[in-house]
Amino acid sequence: MSEPWRYPTMLLCIYGFFCSHRPLEPFLISFLMGPEKNLTETEVVNEIYPIWTYSYLLLLFPVFLATDYLRYKPVLIVQAASFIVTYALLLTAQGVRAMQLLEFFFGLATATEVAYYSYIYSVVEPSHYQRVTGFCRSVTLLGSAIGSLIGQILVSVAQVPMYYLSVITLVSSCIAFVAPWFLPMPNKSLFFHQRESSSQDHGALEPINSSQLIEKPEDPESKMQLSADERTTLKDNPSSSGLLEVFKMLWTDLLQCYSSSTLLAWSVWWALSTCGYLLVINYAQALWEKILPSKEFDIYNGYVETISTLLGAFAAFVVSFMKVSWAVWGEFALCIFSVVIAVCVYLMDTIRNIWVCYTSYMLFRATYMLLITIATYQIAVNLNMKRYALVFGVNTFIALLLQTVLTVIVVDSAGLGLDIFLQFLIYASYFAVIAVIFFIAWLYKLFKRRGAGGQNELPSTETISES
Repeated sequence: MSEPWRYPTMLLCIYGFFCSHRPLEPFLISFLMGPEKNLTETEVVNEIYPIWTYSYLLLLFPVFLATDYLRYKPVLIVQAASFIVTYALLLTAQGVRAMQLLEFFFGLATATEVAYYSYIYSVVEPSHYQRVTGFCRSVTLLGSAIGSLIGQILVSVAQVPMYYLSVITLVSSCIAFVAPWFLPMPNKSLFFHQRESSSQDHGALEPINSSQLIEKPEDPESKMQLSADERTTLKDNPSSSGLLEVFKMLWTDLLQCYSSSTLLAWSVWWALSTCGYLLVINYAQALWEKILPSKEFDIYNGYVETISTLLGAFAAFVVSFMKVSWAVWGEFALCIFSVVIAVCVYLMDTIRNIWVCYTSYMLFRATYMLLITIATYQIAVNLNMKRYALVFGVNTFIALLLQTVLTVIVVDSAGLGLDIFLQFLIYASYFAVIAVIFFIAWLYKLFKRRGAGGQNELPSTETISES
């Protein structure tokens, strides 16, 4: 077995662990509203937090192109530096404007995550793709869970002031900053820099075999092919015409990918639900703070974040062993689980008991992680690596666009600036609408299959498993 993949994977795992190791994160709103920053709920929720959404959306597409043009490594260094600036500002700066600037740099750090998850594909063989992706994602989740747990123990058991949690978070970011400098520089990227021969390029652009990812669904609509005459190779040091070719390639790939109704359905759910998911996790701490003020009571946000992260990782792992014919039951499953998510958010909003809130939040995150993993598998079938990154990037961009619209209308003080309880009622209704959309889609698909008079009704279950 080839060994070169181990070194960059190890460095990426070290980087991912320390970047996501943030003991302060479960207590961020409590810290901002505490004596260290002395900000009000309105300032934090309606004036500061929306800046992250706007900057993330604004930077996502330029960062996507810059990541490919610069070949990943420089963008990883920018991400690491952005985390350092973010937590240095959090530690030293005061006032609404400074915290808004902090959110901009955090938006930059979030947007550059595309470099973290794309770099490894350019330096390892496709046969190691699943393994290294699993390592990187697992270590990132582990870093997040351990950071949350350490933060809770320091606050609850050792009675450590939250200021020192921000110091630990900044130190973790500084440690993470070292790792990307030692990563090997890729010789190629997906669009701008191609140095493979035409035969190698052909192999790279073939759809992923079922032994590499998952078994193919029985729905023929999900099968995608890319003929040789549709491929374009760009040389190093592209001119403006080369940039134009990149946009043409992006547009052609998008049209072909989304021409599949199956992939379109999963992508629509991805975009709609990720929008709602980001809104809920962004403002969940504000809801908890409203129900149980940290100034008056002991809070357990760190334990909740730790458990919910581990439950999400477990749910994602369980998908590998589920035996479901997703081509038949996909839309119905999306409907049912969207109802579960809507109920969780509704309970968080209306019961207003902190333990109900915590439990509902954990179930909410686990359910979303379960579904987003299924969506990842379903979209990735028969997609080459370039399309894999492109489709996921576009789905995320649409999610951010929807999130920005809702943030402007519902959250931002320039819009309605609604109370946190009204916000969560809207988020619960939003997921209920998603459930209705996919129930209608499932009924339409069911009647369409029966109307075709074929033998497609309820075929034998399909085994989805990792190779």
